[in-house]
Amino acid sequence: MNGLLLTSLALPLLGFLLIFLTDRNEKKIATISFWCSHVMGLSIIALLSVWALAGFPNHEYEWFTLYETDEYRFPILFYLDRIGAVYLFCVWAIFSIIVKYCRVYLHRETGYKRFFLTIFGFVFGLNLVILSGSIDILFAGWEIVGIASFLLIAFYRHRVQPVRNALRAYTIYRFCDIGLLLGAWMSHLLFHESQHFSQLADLFNNPAMPPAGYASLLLASTLILIAASGKSAQFPFCFWLPRAMEGPTPSSAIFYGALSVHLGVFLLLRTTPIWSYYYSTRFSVFIIGLLTVIVASISEKTQSNIKGQIAYASITQVGFMFMELALGLESLVLVHFLGNAFLRCYQLLVSPSIVAHLLRVEGSADSDFYIRNHSRFEFLPASLRNTLPEVLQNTLYVFSLQEGNLELLVRSVLWNPLKRIGTTINALNLWMKLLYALGGFTLVGLIIVAAGINSEYLSIPISVLMVLASLSAFSQKHNPFKVWNAIGLSAILAGVAVWFLNPAAWFDVAIFASGIIPAWILGIVVLAKLLKNDNFSESPFAYRAMAETQPKLSLLLFLSFLGLVGFPISPAFLGEDLLLSHASNHAPWFALPITVAFVINGIAAARVFQRLCMGNPTELNIMTEELDTKAALPMKIPKHHTA
Repeated sequence: MNGLLLTSLALPLLGFLLIFLTDRNEKKIATISFWCSHVMGLSIIALLSVWALAGFPNHEYEWFTLYETDEYRFPILFYLDRIGAVYLFCVWAIFSIIVKYCRVYLHRETGYKRFFLTIFGFVFGLNLVILSGSIDILFAGWEIVGIASFLLIAFYRHRVQPVRNALRAYTIYRFCDIGLLLGAWMSHLLFHESQHFSQLADLFNNPAMPPAGYASLLLASTLILIAASGKSAQFPFCFWLPRAMEGPTPSSAIFYGALSVHLGVFLLLRTTPIWSYYYSTRFSVFIIGLLTVIVASISEKTQSNIKGQIAYASITQVGFMFMELALGLESLVLVHFLGNAFLRCYQLLVSPSIVAHLLRVEGSADSDFYIRNHSRFEFLPASLRNTLPEVLQNTLYVFSLQEGNLELLVRSVLWNPLKRIGTTINALNLWMKLLYALGGFTLVGLIIVAAGINSEYLSIPISVLMVLASLSAFSQKHNPFKVWNAIGLSAILAGVAVWFLNPAAWFDVAIFASGIIPAWILGIVVLAKLLKNDNFSESPFAYRAMAETQPKLSLLLFLSFLGLVGFPISPAFLGEDLLLSHASNHAPWFALPITVAFVINGIAAARVFQRLCMGNPTELNIMTEELDTKAALPMKIPKHHTA
């Protein structure tokens, strides 16, 4: 069984590597994807069969220990139970369908290879989430799924709207990371070596002696709920999922109709003993699901495209799943998940054919054509047909068109205050920033020395500078070098702050720096080459399409971006967990600023990558010609300056 667990994880990764190493030949890519998906299916069926013959046990397997010290241990841990089995079966079935469908659907598409690369990476991340044995491994798969979503929403990168919507979705994903990162920190803090999913239920078996106090469990439950709500597009994050439908129809089917949208439900299922221990958090889950059902079912009515309607329908069903979880109906949730996943996948895959059919019917009709026929209700009195007052109908119609103004609400509450602080910082010149930073640090240092306080409190001003550097990167839009430098500075300050907290942690800080510093330097070098003949400040909001004009440099910039955000291909991923672990052992308050800084840095780096590497080369050439024409025109001298 252990070998089959590893095989189920390794095969999509193998497919990704084989496709990456092959050329752009569609036949080769289709053959690799066909065999890898089928062998992965055989592996999953064999795994589930062996698991069933063994009596459906809750099976845990520790492959090896990635890193271990006296106070810290990071095991590579996998876990299979009935929840994971249901999700794993659904992944195999839908992924096989999508691969077979895409081999023909994307024929002669310029991004054919790019699509299959991303979708195999997505399935690897998804299997890693499903088979994870601890929240640390789950977070690794969570990050892979997030970056795959970002790339697939922006698959049609020649168009502005898909690119913008990709950043919208990634912004919500990064905000969810706050909940998941702090949730991992809380699990280390509260449960120590018992944060394995297989051990959670045992920790809560004794109602008279919970493993933590009410406030601690409430905070941990809130963090988990934030991560689950954002990932599954629940209230107040309902707005991003219909916009994510800008990607190809097959990716919309596998991501936002069938699998990715249900990961929030999976997270709640995995952590049920934590958030369900008190009725107050159960009630919160129920209310979030109920509000989502109301908002999404209303917003669906005015969607002008079929994929948007399916998206809101899927959000509504996930809202019902949240309500079922709050009521303790876990088995019903699993059945509901399977039904909704297969139905939405089918609806999205046939949606192009349905639209084409209806257009043909409309073209051949000699009279007015309506998709929905309401003639069966005409025999009813008007008082029954129009049960709502006209004013209320108009109000609901406007509410539906504006999708509850949830995006405006989230932006004004979460991001606008941070942008205002960052804009204020960027308004200062470099010397003023250095003066303020040095002066503030010196003042706090003198106060600490004069009062005889432990020098570890010097980490407080350093953590403040770390967050301010991140906010500067977040609000900086006119200079990619300043963004990259601010992100690198923020990450280095995070390591310095942990070193002040615990000087004995220098080796762990070095592990973190070994991922951050090379990624930072690589990014600066690549930016210098990409922008060698480009005055970025003249048109900072244009998409420069360098993924097509400079593909190798764009790939290096992407790798640098992944390294800076702590993606699970870099030592920085382990380093982030180490820093949070030291925070939980020495200064729990430090977990919040370091997590906020990591999340904001990811959004800022993604925006730089997007601006430089995505877009339409033709539009860029037109824009360049217009700028050259304006520069060549003779300057008009105002009349009052003439002799």
